[in-house]
Amino acid sequence: MVQERFEKVAEGMDASYARQVGDRLRKVRKQQRLSLQAVEASSGQEFKASVLGAYERGERAISVPRLQRLSVFYNVPVDQLLPRQGDGESGARDWERSADGEGGKVSIDLTALAEARGEEAGLLSRYLRMIQVQRQDFNGRVLTIREADLLALACLMDTAPENMRRKLEDLGIRR
Repeated sequence: MVQERFEKVAEGMDASYARQVGDRLRKVRKQQRLSLQAVEASSGQEFKASVLGAYERGERAISVPRLQRLSVFYNVPVDQLLPRQGDGESGARDWERSADGEGGKVSIDLTALAEARGEEAGLLSRYLRMIQVQRQDFNGRVLTIREADLLALACLMDTAPENMRRKLEDLGIRR
């Protein structure tokens, strides 16, 4: 009797967790502007649209090796495909996307950054990757950073804060 109740509770928890994982999978896929069919085609049929849809709806549980392969496909750390402990919703918080006013925002071209070479590009890439992980923002094309991020970058790049925007332009990564 106790075993049956335990199994029923565990089953309910598993279903809830599978839905939360599915929500994260869907969110990351949509951030990258990919349809289920596009993932299937781009992955060489490794991730079938119907199966990926079942993962996203929480109808099927995804195995750890498969989750890891999907994280490589999406170019996202695997832990970012898992729900946060204690969160009912696992998406990025709205405040993380806000800026300190219209002048505070700077958009970074992540595609151009990936092609950039040199020590500065490597430093920028690591710092901006950390911001992506914190904000769970994996669209892969553009990252908007705040004034506070620019100040930190200026410090890291050993330049005056007022020169950081121009430095990003000179590097060819500011949009």
